[in-house]
Amino acid sequence: MKYKFVDYATQGYTLLVGLLILLFHNATVPHWRWLFASHITILLIIHFVVRRYEAGRSGPVVDFLRHFYPVLLYAWFFSETGWLNRMFFHDYLDAVAIRLDQAVFGFQPAMLFMEKLPYLVVSELFYASYFSYYVMIAGVGFALYARNRSQFFHYVSVVSFVFYFCYAIYILLPIIGPRVFFHDLAEYTLPDQLQRLAPVVSYPGAVKGGLFFRVMAFIYRVFEAPGAALPSSHVAIALCTVWFSFRYLRAIRYVHLVVALLLCLATVYCRYHYAVDVLTGVLTAALLVPLGNWLYSRTSPVLEKVEIPSSRGDG
Repeated sequence: MKYKFVDYATQGYTLLVGLLILLFHNATVPHWRWLFASHITILLIIHFVVRRYEAGRSGPVVDFLRHFYPVLLYAWFFSETGWLNRMFFHDYLDAVAIRLDQAVFGFQPAMLFMEKLPYLVVSELFYASYFSYYVMIAGVGFALYARNRSQFFHYVSVVSFVFYFCYAIYILLPIIGPRVFFHDLAEYTLPDQLQRLAPVVSYPGAVKGGLFFRVMAFIYRVFEAPGAALPSSHVAIALCTVWFSFRYLRAIRYVHLVVALLLCLATVYCRYHYAVDVLTGVLTAALLVPLGNWLYSRTSPVLEKVEIPSSRGDG
């Protein structure tokens, strides 16, 4: 049976979190038995899909799942972190991140950045860049799937590896992000001395009129999990997708890089992350993308060699 790195990574993460639920669940974990059972079910489904596919008995459903099951799990695993992130700390750890930003910068970048540039054209650029995160993940993935399945498995393996690392940290070290200044979460209130570091807790009127501001507000209202700020998975995954553009999709590599750099700034401007979240996101990508590539090469039965397009005439 030909397990790939993405299978080992996904099953390893699923098993690890399942054991954490079993051993460390407390009153903050809703329906812990069902959550634990879901992890066992995911392990069995992955094994079944791999086994059927490699045996040559796969239909269109199994074929689809063989390639895309990790992508289908991202949203579930992310949402789950919001239910599990107080197994080890009773309170969120935003005070630590806020004090770090204050010590490094002397102010709160996540609150001041927008106040200094409260213009619609600026805000829409940054909110659109932040939204591009979803386009990057899907766009690079589908492009590689259509072009070369080996390249696609390489991509989804490393991206999944980085995602799972971020998710594990969110469970162990819950940090909400700058929205705590807005009293967004009823169950957590900042100490007064930290709240005073952000005297202005409102969004400029021009910013609130933007299309992408409203789109991102909807996404965060419906899908966001509390405590998933450090490291910024937006930053880490965006930089990971850029690496694959430079490796396999060279025609878009520089445009992709520029948008990803704007996204890094947007995480702070749009008040989704502290500056320290961005720095740890960059560090996460810098460490885990090379490690993920190495693990991919070590765990692939035969590391399929792929041709990298010539840089001539491709932008």
